[in-house]
Amino acid sequence: MYNLMMNRLESWPEPIIRVQELSESGIKEIPERFVKFPSDRPCFMETTSHVNNIPLIDLENIKSSDESVRRETMELISRACREWGFFQVVNHGVSHQLMANARGVWREFFHLPLEEKQKLANSPITYEGYGSRLGVVKGAKLDWCDYFFLHYLPQKLKDENKWPSLPISCRKIIAEYGQEVMKLCERLMKILSINLGLNEDYLHTKFGGDSERGACLRVNFYPKCPQPDLTLGLSPHSDPGGMTLLLPDTDVSGLQVRRGDDWITVKPVPNAFIVNMGDQIQILSNAIYKSIEHRVIVNSAKERISLAFFYNPGGDILIKPADELATKDRVALYLPMTFNEYRAFIRTEGARGKSQVESLKSPR
Repeated sequence: MYNLMMNRLESWPEPIIRVQELSESGIKEIPERFVKFPSDRPCFMETTSHVNNIPLIDLENIKSSDESVRRETMELISRACREWGFFQVVNHGVSHQLMANARGVWREFFHLPLEEKQKLANSPITYEGYGSRLGVVKGAKLDWCDYFFLHYLPQKLKDENKWPSLPISCRKIIAEYGQEVMKLCERLMKILSINLGLNEDYLHTKFGGDSERGACLRVNFYPKCPQPDLTLGLSPHSDPGGMTLLLPDTDVSGLQVRRGDDWITVKPVPNAFIVNMGDQIQILSNAIYKSIEHRVIVNSAKERISLAFFYNPGGDILIKPADELATKDRVALYLPMTFNEYRAFIRTEGARGKSQVESLKSPR
């Protein structure tokens, strides 16, 4: 199955449409390829009453000299992972200026001339570079988004020559941002492990440790859209990897998180990261922690940019529920699969809700 999927990833099935170019051309109606089926379109009446509801956690409290404050903060994180799969963190240790610089330099990149960005155009084999679609299904409905994807880890995949050389400061800022966000991921992974009742290094080790773990960045650019009620910036999905740290624009909301039958629009807190669990954490935790379906809406008046940092297991590592969390009362829920095999699905099919992780459930 994995080899069959990889064979389908050699090239895009159709000419690539750059969404930003469409937006800036002055069109009044979006092409049919971007018009979602009626059941998949955003409902603005539904979303405006649910704003800023995901938990907000102050990480500084983890260092408190008051044990009850530390314990309460750990419990807030645990509850967020179990009940929401999403939370925001402030006082996380990453420089606010670096966060602003990272957003700014990527906005500059997307406003470079098209011919400059085209030099870094990607293919579906690795997704590295400048892209505009997920999946290789011919005739699929497309999302209103351009993006740039790059690797930080493992070291064998990192190639700064594939990163933008313009703006001049881009590579330096990208590298510094990755180092700092990686430290935050390591800190959060220890907290998640402890909250699961495991050794603090458990998840780090299961991801492959320092030598094999993966980390990558997808920068999403959502241009203005003349008909935002007909399309989405990113279709509903759960993240296939381990854990995601999202740095969003703060002056325009776009991320929506599924909560039962509702879609909750997240209002970003200034200088906060949005943290969410990915499918690999759901599998390793035996579904104690949840990866939650989410999507992105677009805006007719404002463009939007977000930086999604994915912290993942090594590609060849077999991921399955932790033995310590698979008991007689709660048997192992998922069949083992390597992360490379797992993410080949989304690279082939595109965003498909939670269908991939659900397909791994063990037969009872």
